[in-house]
Amino acid sequence: MSVINSPSFHPIQQKTTIDQRQFAGKEIKPQNSNSNYCQFFVDETPEIIKNKSAIQQLRNAVSDCKLHDSRDEYILKWLSVFGFDVARAEKMLRQSLEWRRVNGVDDIFETYIPREVLKKYYPFGQIGVDKFGCPLFMHTLGRMDLPGILLSSTKKEFLNFVLLILESYVRATNVETERTGRQITRSTYIFDYECLTFKDLSRKCVLENAIEICRLLFTHYPDSSRRLFIINAPSYFSMVLTLTKPFLHESDVPKIKTFGNNKNEWLPALLEEIDADQLPAYYGGTMTDPDGDPTCPSKFNMGGKVPESYYLSNNAPVAKDYMETMNVMAGGKKKLKFKIDAADSTMSWEFMTEGGDVGFRIYKKDSKDHDNLIPSSRVDSHLIMEEGHIKCHQPGNYIFEFDNSFSYLRAKKIRYHVVVDPPSF
Repeated sequence: MSVINSPSFHPIQQKTTIDQRQFAGKEIKPQNSNSNYCQFFVDETPEIIKNKSAIQQLRNAVSDCKLHDSRDEYILKWLSVFGFDVARAEKMLRQSLEWRRVNGVDDIFETYIPREVLKKYYPFGQIGVDKFGCPLFMHTLGRMDLPGILLSSTKKEFLNFVLLILESYVRATNVETERTGRQITRSTYIFDYECLTFKDLSRKCVLENAIEICRLLFTHYPDSSRRLFIINAPSYFSMVLTLTKPFLHESDVPKIKTFGNNKNEWLPALLEEIDADQLPAYYGGTMTDPDGDPTCPSKFNMGGKVPESYYLSNNAPVAKDYMETMNVMAGGKKKLKFKIDAADSTMSWEFMTEGGDVGFRIYKKDSKDHDNLIPSSRVDSHLIMEEGHIKCHQPGNYIFEFDNSFSYLRAKKIRYHVVVDPPSF
């Protein structure tokens, strides 16, 4: 067992009912009911009061940016993980806001509908709250068939599902803030690696995705965890911890507690910070589903083997009669050029590939630094038809680029259809 101790916390002494909507005489009101993120009017915490000057400095530095969360608590997170270095916090916050814009994170709940296979076989769910009022999430990653999930969804779909999970952490803290009248800004996570084999861990896709998820969490959601429990970790799991360490902020390390498969060691640690009625009976708590199921499938699923009927290879895309054909040599690129005369014209596309995935991007040629409208990314267009559209707000020359530079041995045949429609008034 490896336990990393953390600073002491003071648990909530009394659970708050959902009807208690007052805190220090101030009602909690969403700033914008149409937004994923709400501004809650509650008293300032001592931490906010203490760092008010630094918070205002960072707020002023990014005053030209549209913040998805305008609370002082959000600004404070960026300051705290960078040692209150305002310049560094500003740089990383700006990069994160741009990442959110490019990936459509602010609207992910409205624009993305997960495939059934992801909802049924990705082992994740909120099971309750911990003793400190923080949302409590369970991830039974040791039982996940990640290769099967990746064969049943595109890279973009899987990334969007991960973003949906990360955003659900934030949404859950907002719900608890509104419910209790206390500023809840962190969550507690349990990662169960029971059933994880060395063969699983040695798979390239498993390691790559574990690292990428950690990178996203700690880079774009700073100071979002109150506690991270890792249980049933095999001895060789240390390689994952080593690979993810570069993404951890110094303040994150004390929050992690790692245990092997001895339940007598990890269960007392869980119950010290989680009430038994908030923990599934399968894990030593008292929570069950209404039918008595100790694994609580109504709260989260345990993963499992993905049936091959979900594999995308069963339904490979079929070229349409109106599509044109283009061959992109191994290691090469091909460009389609479009001259757009009317502002706010719409460019729409659909394409598929034979021979594997391909990279593509769209940019405005005559803009400074060739501004990307669609940043370069590899898409699984050999498994599913790639479709989309964008609005070109300015007249000019636009480039639709197919990129096969990453593939030194295999050429790609592309069947495509790209059209530009003028604005409708």
